[in-house]
Amino acid sequence: MPELPEVQTIVNDLQPLVGKKIKDFVSTSPKMLNFPVGSLRQQVLNLPIKEVSRLGKHLVFKLPNQYLVIHLKMTGQLIWQRKKQIIVGGHPIVNQGQELPNKFTRAIFTFSDGSKLFFNDVRKFGWLKLWTKEELATYQKRFGLEPLTKAFTLPAFTALLQSRARSQIKAVLLDQTKILGIGNIYADESLFASGIRPQRRVQTLTKMEIKRLWQTIPRVLKKSIKHRGTSFNDYVDAQGQSGNFFQHLQVYGRGQQPCPKCHRPIQKTKIAGRGTHYCPHCQN
Repeated sequence: MPELPEVQTIVNDLQPLVGKKIKDFVSTSPKMLNFPVGSLRQQVLNLPIKEVSRLGKHLVFKLPNQYLVIHLKMTGQLIWQRKKQIIVGGHPIVNQGQELPNKFTRAIFTFSDGSKLFFNDVRKFGWLKLWTKEELATYQKRFGLEPLTKAFTLPAFTALLQSRARSQIKAVLLDQTKILGIGNIYADESLFASGIRPQRRVQTLTKMEIKRLWQTIPRVLKKSIKHRGTSFNDYVDAQGQSGNFFQHLQVYGRGQQPCPKCHRPIQKTKIAGRGTHYCPHCQN
């Protein structure tokens, strides 16, 4: 599933859509929508995209009086086709080279400049909702702190950790009702960079460790955004570049490989149902 950096990379690359009007919308998967296809089409037709932003792992397209919200889930992709340029974001591309639309295409937006945005999804878990400002605000209330906002202060971070004092620290980092946008990759990487074992109970963390983790999380996320994320693919004239943060991963996905710091084997375990990588020597 794309995490915060991957979704932010998509947001950055889709900025040229701002100001473009939606000239058509079609979908073959009505269950992914909160309106009948025809109704949603009528509501968005000829409306301009005012802003492209992000809510945690969600993409948000602001319209004059409503918001289109997309969650890619496990296998969703957004593919923006503009003349000969194709930009792909989300799940690593499936069946590259297929004509668009293809059997994985669930929805298509056509814009006033002739470009098209395809929502492809192999497993059909992703969704697209058209919400009012109030509906979006209500939905947002179910989530926790966003690590790249001013609200992510040390007191706020400390308070949310204390609310789950008996939980393992990694489980808390994965809890979207506490911290929004962090998934398996960046939880492992942030804990390694902070020198904290993912199994530690929150109540055992010192004030210094909490502060170090609070400082590390935004730093790790920003570094990944700089490198275009871990699971992002960008194709331009069939050549293109890929998100290359995987080259900078310290522990995630590196079980039994040498730790980059101490060269001892990285261990893998399971926490909160997720595969977890850490160094027993460098993380306490």
